[in-house]
This record gives sequence, structure tokens and C-alpha cells, in this order.
Amino acid sequence: MSNEVLLRMEHISKSFPGVKALDDVELTVKAGTVHALMGENGAGKSTLMKCLFGIYHKDEGQIFLNGQEVDFKDSKDALEHGVAMVHQELNQALKRNVMDNMWLGRFPMMDKLPFVSEKQMYEKTMEVFKDLNIDVNPKTIMSEMPVSQRQMVEIAKAVSYNSKIIVFDEPTSSLTEVEVEHLFRIINSLRDRGCGIIYISHKMDEILRISDEVTIMRDGKYIATKDSKNITMNEIIKLMVGREITNVYPPKTNTIGEKLLEVKNLSAEYSKLSDVSFVGYKGEVLGVAGLDGSGRTELLENIFGIATRKSGEIYVDGKQVTNKNPRESIKNGFAMLTEERRATGIFGVRDIQANSTISSLKKYLNHGFLDNKKLSEATQWGIDTLKTKTPSQKTPIRSLSGGNQQKVIVTRWLLTDPTILLLDEPTRGIDVGAKYEIYELILKLANEGKLVIVVSSEMPELLGICDRILVMSGGRLAGEVDAKNTTQEEIMTLAAKYV
Repeated sequence: MSNEVLLRMEHISKSFPGVKALDDVELTVKAGTVHALMGENGAGKSTLMKCLFGIYHKDEGQIFLNGQEVDFKDSKDALEHGVAMVHQELNQALKRNVMDNMWLGRFPMMDKLPFVSEKQMYEKTMEVFKDLNIDVNPKTIMSEMPVSQRQMVEIAKAVSYNSKIIVFDEPTSSLTEVEVEHLFRIINSLRDRGCGIIYISHKMDEILRISDEVTIMRDGKYIATKDSKNITMNEIIKLMVGREITNVYPPKTNTIGEKLLEVKNLSAEYSKLSDVSFVGYKGEVLGVAGLDGSGRTELLENIFGIATRKSGEIYVDGKQVTNKNPRESIKNGFAMLTEERRATGIFGVRDIQANSTISSLKKYLNHGFLDNKKLSEATQWGIDTLKTKTPSQKTPIRSLSGGNQQKVIVTRWLLTDPTILLLDEPTRGIDVGAKYEIYELILKLANEGKLVIVVSSEMPELLGICDRILVMSGGRLAGEVDAKNTTQEEIMTLAAKYV
């Protein structure tokens, strides 16, 4: 490990209206190392990185790159000085192809002609992809690729700037285990070239495996920097949350009642979801496991009426419902939390109150007009119940951390008073403390007699909070297991059944 300091951030402070997001924070990153940055949602990790990257302008403090003081005016300035960032929420031109996205703002031009050289662009893209062992056609339109491949393109773009500092913000939240291994190989090769990698993640096992040093933040303040070899998972959690968390999952207290939902022979029109049948009970937490592309998300989307159903029947309390579209599904007591909160969850330009109440506005009418007092009370109930960190109800949702955005969307669905909740990756990109709060909420809803269906890529999570687990494979239901008496091996065997 080199001792050469590539990046030093000293006494960084940043305030937004009503909140001090960063308070005298420091960070030192050495060449040829992976430096993990950890903290709960809202601890200030992403804000610190945005101050480095020129997206936000710090109020106080200094940033030194290779010993020279820098203050990037925008992200283009940062990239040109060798600082790149792979954002958690991908921001790409989805209607354009891969190579257009790679070279946006710096297209290679034809010799002596004012035209973009497609040939050069293709060759340069292939060169970077070959170097990183990425198997993507540069001419593919971005929207036609899964999130995981789009993530790889973003990583390749960062590398193409010959960056000395690369920030990875929750890079594995959309990746399969195989893709995570590939990412780690890329990160290790960048470390070997002498790059300084800043790695933000909530996944403790990843952090301890990939990083050399860990800096922990809490409530906008710097807490500590430790050598990864000399710190345990429990010590990190204690520093992050300021207390010890002894149990990762709350005790299960729900009692399973009578049959509430029955799905018969469900098949999708435009995906490979085929002939899925199952039942769900009042007071039950029902998990859905499977590999990426197994049909987990498609199952929820077809039940909720987002996707077009080819055939199949849905019964609630013995009565058939059609759930042709989300509006009808909400009327029938269903609610769905989607996997990609930025693309399909939040209304980024609106505030917390609008995002919380938008699906249940009829409740807050008074003589045909919206009652501000009722809207405010409902929003405050959500903030208090889910412990959402926000300066006020009028704060734009996009200025909250990912985990707090997730809590606002959960509030939105709870305010529709559903009996069946469909949750797709409810804890993706959320820290250990906030995860526990979401688990508590799921069990509270089950205790109220509701049926909660949870799709998750994290096997321990399904085993920790569910009563039964449905296992999807190749668009079909491969099997059903009792969460108390199964193993990860049994679930993985079923998940590979129709692959």
C-alpha cells in the first residue's frame, strides 16, 4: 500500500436551509488504496462526495489533490482534473447508445472536419471495455439494457477519463453476485494502477473485503478512520449508529390468519412470467426469492396492474379482482413499492408532503378543496412513524438521502391504508439502522393482519423477516419453502431450477 496522499479534504462544512449536512468533516485517501466511506442514511457521505465533485459548493474547508488546493466549479471541471464519480442513481441519456453516453461532451472529431467520428468513438469504447473485460455492444441503446449493464457503462466512463480518484456510490445495489465479483476485479486492477478509490456502501461484508481503510460519519460529522484489517462489523455499526445493534432483525411476533390472497395461473404478456399460482394469508410476511431475471419483479407488477397480464386470476378474500391498472389495484387494497425509487418512485421536483400524500388525496378533501391541515397531519404521521430525517415537510424529496426518500414512498403507500403490500427491494441502498426500522414496520403491518409480500436479493433478509418464501426461476414458480426450516443452499438450488 502506498503512503502517497492523493486526496485530502479538511474542515469541510455545508449547510442547506434548515439543516447542517456537513460539520467540520475530514477525509484522506492514499494512492493505490480503496477507502470505504460509511454512515447511516443522512450521515452526509453523498453530500461530502458532491462537494468534492463540484455538484455542491462547500461553505467551509479545503480540498487538496496531489498536494494542490482545488475547488471544482462543476463536475466537468472535476473530471478534467482526474476525479470521477459513479453515482448510485444513474443519470444517463437512455435514448442514446452506449458510446454516445461514454463520450458525451467530449466526442472525438474527424480530422480537419467538424463532424463526430463514430469510428473513433466505437474503437475507443471497445478499448476501454476490453481493458475492463466488459461485454457490452457500444451501439446498444441504453434503455434496452438492464440496470446492471448500465452501471458497468458508467464505471467504464469514469475509467475513460484516466481518473486518479474514482468515487463509487452504492455500486453493487443493482448487481448480481457474479457482477459484484467482476466489479471487485475492476476495482482491484484500478488500485494496482495507483488510483485512489472511495467506496460508499451499506454492505458490511463487501466493505471489509474490498477496502484498505474505513472512514465513518454520523449526523454530518467525522467520527473515525480505521484500518479495515483491524475493525469488525460490530465496531463499524457501533461507530455508525452511536449504539450497539445486537439483533439485525426484530423478533417475529406476527400470527398468520386465514387466506387473504389467491393468485391462479398468472402469466404475463410481455415477459417470461408463466403460470404462477400461490396463496397469501392475513398477518403473513411472504418472501419472493430468485436470481435477477427470474420474474420476481414481473410477478409483483402483474399483480398490481403495472404490466400487461396475459392470463390468470387474482382473488382477495375469495372475491375475484381484475387489477387492470394501479388505480384499480389501490381501490382493491393493494400498494406497491417499486424497485427503482428514482425512476418510478419519487416525484423529484415536489416536496415531502406532495410525495407522501399524492396517492391518497381524496382523503384530504374538505368541500371539494384540499385541506392543508389534514395534509400536514398525514405527512407528519409518516415522518414520525418511520423516523424520516428531513428539515421540514416542504423540503424537496430529491435533497433527502436515498434511505429517507424510501421512507417517504413507504409513507405514501401506508396512507392509502392497503391490506396487501407488495414491496420490491424495500431496503436497497439503506443503512443498517434504517433497515431495522423498515423490518419493524413490515412486522407491525403483518401484526395488523395485512399481507406483506417482499422481493429481495438479500437471502439473509428473506430468512430473517419472512414466514414463507416463494422461489422464482426462469419466470416460473420453482418452489415454496418455510423460512424457519430452509437454508440458503435450498433456495439457490430452486432458483437455478429453470435457468
